[in-house]
Amino acid sequence: MMLLAAGLGMRLRPITEALPKPLVPVAGVPLIERVMANARAEGANRFAANAHYRADQVLAHFGGLLKTNREDLLLGTGGGVKAALPLLHSDPFFVMNTDAFWTPGADRPLERMIGRYEDDDIVLLCAQPRRASGFGRSHDFCLDPHGTITRDYGAPIIYAGVALLGKNLFAGTPDGPFSLSLLFDRALEEERLKGVVLDADWFHVGDAAGLAAAEAALA
Repeated sequence: MMLLAAGLGMRLRPITEALPKPLVPVAGVPLIERVMANARAEGANRFAANAHYRADQVLAHFGGLLKTNREDLLLGTGGGVKAALPLLHSDPFFVMNTDAFWTPGADRPLERMIGRYEDDDIVLLCAQPRRASGFGRSHDFCLDPHGTITRDYGAPIIYAGVALLGKNLFAGTPDGPFSLSLLFDRALEEERLKGVVLDADWFHVGDAAGLAAAEAALA
């Protein structure tokens, strides 16, 4: 399980001036702990993460219990995962953003994502817009009746910050910074981008308004 924990958290300032975004508390629980709890609820017990901004605080929080690839240069979502591949034992593996989570115990979507996966596919967790909090756009993609993600055919969905993909997809990708969107777009064009719908309320904590909304809902 790869956790993306290297971002600068600019939109959560001034909170993130002294605290890395993954450690920002939501109703008293750090974001990264909420994300890990969603994964642990389905049996996940091995985690790796990348770290860049205030990396020492991320490392200190876990006391060496989380395998971490420290990035001197911010590598983006794709570059960060690629650099951490040696830390990951599973293939395929999950990548989870650390600024989005769902209601604890409400659903077990990771199991369904594994069931949907086939070689060379990418499976994304998809949130329903009506059940999403803290998200500014109407939607990211659409999901057709067969569970394939499209640009404009099917039900509107939001990428919920969890992806299942294989290590082989990183062959030929840049060695420096790049976004996972590079892989998502390629899979989308080849009709290999699949989706699983989350049956739970989903919270994105990208800014102060998203943080306030999540805390109000969890209070």
